[in-house]
Amino acid sequence: MPIFSYVSVDGKGNPVNGTIEQPDKNNVIKALQKQGLRPISIREAKKSIFAIDFNNILGGNKVKSDQLVMFTRQLSAMVGAGVPLLRALSALADHISDSPTLKKIVKNIVDDIEAGASLGEAMGKYPNTFNDVYVNMVKAGETAGILDEILKRLAAQQEKTMAMRKKIKSAMAYPLVLLSITVLAFFGLMIFVVPQIGKIVTDLGGPDAKLPDITLIMLATSNFIISFWYIIVAVVVGLVLGMMAYLKTSKGRYRFHSILIKTPMIKTIIVKITVARFARTFSALVEAGVAVLEALSVTSRAVGNAVYEKALIKAEEAVKNGKSLSSVIEADPLFPPIVSQMLSVGEETGQTDKILVKVAEFYEEEVDTAISGISSIIEPVMIVIMGSMVGLIAASVMLPIAGLAQSIK
Repeated sequence: MPIFSYVSVDGKGNPVNGTIEQPDKNNVIKALQKQGLRPISIREAKKSIFAIDFNNILGGNKVKSDQLVMFTRQLSAMVGAGVPLLRALSALADHISDSPTLKKIVKNIVDDIEAGASLGEAMGKYPNTFNDVYVNMVKAGETAGILDEILKRLAAQQEKTMAMRKKIKSAMAYPLVLLSITVLAFFGLMIFVVPQIGKIVTDLGGPDAKLPDITLIMLATSNFIISFWYIIVAVVVGLVLGMMAYLKTSKGRYRFHSILIKTPMIKTIIVKITVARFARTFSALVEAGVAVLEALSVTSRAVGNAVYEKALIKAEEAVKNGKSLSSVIEADPLFPPIVSQMLSVGEETGQTDKILVKVAEFYEEEVDTAISGISSIIEPVMIVIMGSMVGLIAASVMLPIAGLAQSIK
């Protein structure tokens, strides 16, 4: 998602500058207006793809999810116990030791609240730490006077999201290790083993010896890698950097996500993860008292998939024009039929938030099953690929040796 730098003024006419991450300028304007700021100029921050931010690499500018969950739970407990908000935030800021970034942000929030801002408005100035869902739920909690309950829900939702991410990472760890070993083994054999074998075969058969095609291909590949390794490295690095830069654009992100939801096996996981995220986020916002249209707008930016984001933006427009959300979702093939059916029941009973929590829980369980299934398929496939690579190299060695032995006989 692009990052925009902005110049604005607050309600008292004081200048406020900063950066914000949003899909486009219209969303930047909306986000600034929600914070009580009047934008003067907005421009997209241009970043070189070769620029290296050592703070990001070392984690200096990031607040980890588990740290944010802990902060949210502690703030909820203190507010629920009747501790005044400013005192609770000041106490937490003094005792945060494992995240200097979060400590600094909380202190700044304290200063903003002392200057007259609400907690939601103060948190909204740090979109990289407190996303749209977080800020909107806090604002809703402040308005309804149930901030402690809202913070509990936020912490629970963040823990669910963390748990899903950890499951995905742990499921993909072994296949990624196998893939890395396969690539390293291939280049190791091509650089160190195949040239020596080629020399032995040539010495045995002489310079005019006729070698099998597979041996010639392996030797040619090895010679190319050794002779032009710097070109290969440059091309690979260029492709990676170019792809990363393209995926940061709105067009590139949309195309990449479109490909993902059309790829066999991967499509199943992506759809289930996105639907679960939509259901949990939307239900949390509605339960917190956020209006349906606002909840759809926030949820569209929180699902993490550009194709679904566009679909939810269209759904927001349709609902604004008088259609029910369930009918709009039913007409969109991106969403499984069960989602529209459950939404319809929720709209009829007035329990949309509770129904969608059930949908989220169902699809989160489905994600676990799907990930386990794909992992069990990927592992033997990677082993077969490694075995095939070693078999090809062995065949390229054994065939000419067998041919030479036959000639000697």
